[in-house]
Amino acid sequence: MQKKGKKKQQKQNTQKPFDFVLCIIILLLLSLGIVMVLSASAPSSLSIEGNSYEYVKKQFIFAVVGVALMFFISKIDYHKYQKFYIIAYIVAIVALISVAIPGIGRSVNGAKRWVNIGFGPFQPSEIAKVALILFYAGFLTEYKKNLPYFWKGCMACFALLILPIGILFFVQDHLSASVVIVAIVSIMMIMAGTKLRHFLSIGITGGSLAAAGMFLLATFTDKGNFRLARLATFLDPWQDPTGDGWQVIQGLYAIGSGGLFGVGLGQSRQKYLYIPEPHNDFIFAIIAEELGFIGCTIIIALFALFIWRGILIAMKAPDSFGSLLAIGITSLVGIQAIINIAVVTSSMPATGMSLPFFSYGGTALLILLCSMGVLLNISRSSSKV
Repeated sequence: MQKKGKKKQQKQNTQKPFDFVLCIIILLLLSLGIVMVLSASAPSSLSIEGNSYEYVKKQFIFAVVGVALMFFISKIDYHKYQKFYIIAYIVAIVALISVAIPGIGRSVNGAKRWVNIGFGPFQPSEIAKVALILFYAGFLTEYKKNLPYFWKGCMACFALLILPIGILFFVQDHLSASVVIVAIVSIMMIMAGTKLRHFLSIGITGGSLAAAGMFLLATFTDKGNFRLARLATFLDPWQDPTGDGWQVIQGLYAIGSGGLFGVGLGQSRQKYLYIPEPHNDFIFAIIAEELGFIGCTIIIALFALFIWRGILIAMKAPDSFGSLLAIGITSLVGIQAIINIAVVTSSMPATGMSLPFFSYGGTALLILLCSMGVLLNISRSSSKV
């Protein structure tokens, strides 16, 4: 009888309306992203593909399929995912290792972070991020009683991160993805009830050891020595204006040229092969140049509204699993947006972080929109937000 009542309640939840405000914010960000990919990618697309609209056509197709999947997934009760949280961890590990498989893994700009899947390359780390969010939502819910303890709570959670983070760093050399995953898991652990003093002691010690280890590897080996160059470029990009500092300087030129209202949509000059791949990680610089301070403020405000709605959904979710899943997905978008904008504005050293909904990348956009479907489903079960 109890099981029947639970199933009936879950069925009723899937029939409730989702968070309309969140849905509108997602569609606005996606629409602006398509427009900016069209503008930013046109010169590069013409130069490489011989067609100014090749990149935006691919992005648009993935966006349409992604929106359809988002609405479909928003009807699937999120409780169904909880029983598969261990499988999600295995999927994350397999996805991350796949780049090392001969014939599947692909190197781009010297980094082996992509795999070929027939219709184009994609980064397995995008799947791993969502899979690890699902895993930790289930794991933290299942073992919530252990979280107040140091060894079987806090340390156990971080120990499970060693394998995926190790693969990301030593196989893919993908520090930015590692930082995002650690940040998301940390937020989820705090939300789940990990004691702050345990968290800080591990975080400070582990962070210091990791930083020292990366510095030693970069100094005495070829592993990650480009990060020292990025750090030097961050401190003074003009010391190598035609080399490591080129992208940062051109991005700052674009931002400065935009002024208050921008030079106008489609009128960017820096996208004409000055900023390398302006439709990818540095698309925010093109946004700043074409739409100005006002346009940037609107986009940042939309991301802030997204985070606000995500937090509300997490707070009002009917159970711990839904709450942790919602905060993990919200953190995924928020952290990536903050890091990307900080990099483009030269507020932190350069990383390979994309801007959610905006940066070019069809499979990454597809995975992102699928995770938005999960968040919308959680909003159906939440009390009115």
